[in-house]
Amino acid sequence: MRKVETSEDEKLGVLEDKTEALTLRSKRTERARKKQAKRTTKANRQSQDLLSLPYELMLEILALLRPSDIFNLQRVSRAFRRFILDIERRIARDITRWRYVCLERCFRLPVLMDHIDPSIQPFVQNPERQGLLTIHKKPYQHIETPDPTEVCTCLTCLLRWSSLCLIVDFAHWQRNLDIGEPIPMIPRGKHPEWNQTLIASNAAIVRKALHSPLWHARLLEAHLHSTTRSIARHAANKGNKRRRFRMSKEDLKSGMDLFLERSGPPSFDFPFHRDNYYMLEAYLPNRGWSAEREKWMYMPAEQHEVDIGYILKWADRQDKAAAESRAG
Repeated sequence: MRKVETSEDEKLGVLEDKTEALTLRSKRTERARKKQAKRTTKANRQSQDLLSLPYELMLEILALLRPSDIFNLQRVSRAFRRFILDIERRIARDITRWRYVCLERCFRLPVLMDHIDPSIQPFVQNPERQGLLTIHKKPYQHIETPDPTEVCTCLTCLLRWSSLCLIVDFAHWQRNLDIGEPIPMIPRGKHPEWNQTLIASNAAIVRKALHSPLWHARLLEAHLHSTTRSIARHAANKGNKRRRFRMSKEDLKSGMDLFLERSGPPSFDFPFHRDNYYMLEAYLPNRGWSAEREKWMYMPAEQHEVDIGYILKWADRQDKAAAESRAG
């Protein structure tokens, strides 16, 4: 019988790949690995410790922080970020009610067009009506004109938009005011690129506040900081004998605006130019002092609805006038 020849590979059997990645054993990489593991373990343990607290207790802790602290806390971990974003509206509401009782009523948000009844939007955006608003939509050098397709252009909402943009711009120039460095002046009719970039950036921050309660609270925090710096700056000027708000060291440290509820000078005049920043101490629009009641009276939040009613009446008069013109 013929002998069957066996190949060399068959004699050796099936080869099994047992190669493995080389393990780095240097002291340097080992130290780096241990450091990274320690940092990760510590961060995870701290995050879990805080998030494991009872829900209501966690909310009370967050309500004691400043809005800027909440933004920093979001960077701790993804778990923290998800937790804060899920309850952002409640956190912002609790912080605002405790810290910014006055400022919240002075700087309300303009209403987004998406939140206005679709049947009313054409009257608000009517080109003829927009032409009547030219004096109120005047392009200030330090404020970007709002987009009428994005934000309601009733008189109340236009003023709200301008006031919020002013918060950001006034905060931007605080360092110049503190050290006495002049704010760059812009000749009438000129639009330098640096200023267009600045006001566009300011408007972008305000747009965040239109959609995020926490960003709105952050603007109130920034304006309180600007206001306390301005009051302290003017108080240090012994030659300035003007009436101002009484602000103690405790008021300054508290991070709250309750001292602005005291009797003080009028604070609603709009700074239509950056030149006004030099003498501006407290810009608090939408309120006036009642001598009879001896307290500040604030513009009601429902003023937007009142303005919408005026717009509808205006549209009705326009329709009647057009009908009479056709009939004549």
